[in-house]
Amino acid sequence: MGPRLLVTVALIAGTFAPALGSPIDIGTRRELFVDDYVVDSLSGTAAFDLKKPQAQEVSLVTGEPWEGNTSGYFTVFQDGPLYRMYYRGWHHEDGSMAHPETTCYAESTDGINWTKPSLGIIEYGGSTDNNIIWKSPGSHNFTPFKDANPNASPDGKYKALTRNAVSGGGHGLYALKSPDGIHWSLMSQQPVITEGAFDSQNLAFWDAHRGHYVDYHRDFRSGVRDIKTATSDDFLNWSDPDWLDYPPGTPSEHLYTNAVLPYERAPHLLLGFPTRYYPSTQQVEPILMSSRDGQTFQRWNEALIPITAPEDRDGNRSNYMAWGLVQLPHSDRELSVYATEAYYEGPDSRIRRFTYRVDGFVSAGATGGVGQLLTKPPLFEGDRLQVNFATFGQGTLRAELQDAAGNPIPGFTLADSQALSGDEIEQVLSWSGDTNVGQLAGTPVRILFELHDADLYSFHFSPVPEPSTLMLLAVACLCGISGWRRCGRKASLQTPPRWGPNGGET
Repeated sequence: MGPRLLVTVALIAGTFAPALGSPIDIGTRRELFVDDYVVDSLSGTAAFDLKKPQAQEVSLVTGEPWEGNTSGYFTVFQDGPLYRMYYRGWHHEDGSMAHPETTCYAESTDGINWTKPSLGIIEYGGSTDNNIIWKSPGSHNFTPFKDANPNASPDGKYKALTRNAVSGGGHGLYALKSPDGIHWSLMSQQPVITEGAFDSQNLAFWDAHRGHYVDYHRDFRSGVRDIKTATSDDFLNWSDPDWLDYPPGTPSEHLYTNAVLPYERAPHLLLGFPTRYYPSTQQVEPILMSSRDGQTFQRWNEALIPITAPEDRDGNRSNYMAWGLVQLPHSDRELSVYATEAYYEGPDSRIRRFTYRVDGFVSAGATGGVGQLLTKPPLFEGDRLQVNFATFGQGTLRAELQDAAGNPIPGFTLADSQALSGDEIEQVLSWSGDTNVGQLAGTPVRILFELHDADLYSFHFSPVPEPSTLMLLAVACLCGISGWRRCGRKASLQTPPRWGPNGGET
């Protein structure tokens, strides 16, 4: 394992965290360490460790005549077996626009190899043989999503926000809808959100955990680029926007984009990958932030993708994170994100794929000795405690269950705990060979994780899986064979037992 980057972050008690000692009702939900909500204390060598996504292949080059070197504001999401990508096509030469902005579309079956289908929708240069789905006005930051609202109408299964979509219309964000993600129409000739600057990738989505649409968009706060949010029940009527809140001590920084989305494996958590902007150099770098209420976000200061990552990221606005976090079919252990490079630099720009470990945004880790993480007392449901962890060298992970006062619970002490080693996304903990913790469900129980050269990424409680239909059929078949053999010992196989009308043997 390479050098570990230990990131110091102010704990935010009073912002996300309940009062010390207060039980936290987590049920069976998965808890990550993107904030300190469940953490009471770290000791020994334990520390939070911000992880950086690993660079992979170039996914797409914006080399078509209607695209170009200032293409950007990419959106990526999975839609069944298909991965969809949307982005602005734009090109600059000698400091001026070479052609009007377009909204372009690409698709993939694996998230790695992308095609630009000929859609035949929008004319460019005398032909519709292109992948354009929308043309200015409104193409500067067209940002769509698949609407997860169960009440979404068939013609609005996909929705989008974009700036100034009506020629001569009012300034603001306009709402669009689509039945297929390809053919789009305005939901209103008037902007639906008007309070903001909007010169960024403004976005919205259905927040299933909170039961409404939520928007995150650009505005300026005391001359600094920052983020506002609003909510809606119908995507047309929105609340008055509010500034995002940050914990005390968070520096005032230009945030160019926000890339906020719910984390699918823990939908009570919102993750954001905002782009930090340096006006003096016009360079950008993405960072990580998270929220539990959609309003207050904790930001991590270290750049996720530094300008030194693979190539062509140190130019003007050449390092944006796309909006999207997807799991590809070739691996259930990693998640993919995408980021731009070579903006303004050449005839084209590019977007590159990066990978995270599943849940692997921040770890609670310990290296060079033993560290401990003690949780606040959660109220849980289920029968098993599962962890996402990795050890290195001769490292181990153990866990102890304590009562709310911090006393080890007999049978669940560190001495009883199986010492885990290896690298697992879902590993069930056991004590003296027993994995069942169901007798403690519903009562406040602290967890003490002992880490020795180990990273802990997440934990959750879960019920024992119900036996599958195939398993039950297999058991039934085995029982049937066994029963037949027992019968065979009593009667000849040539004279099998006869069965009555109610299934009883006659």
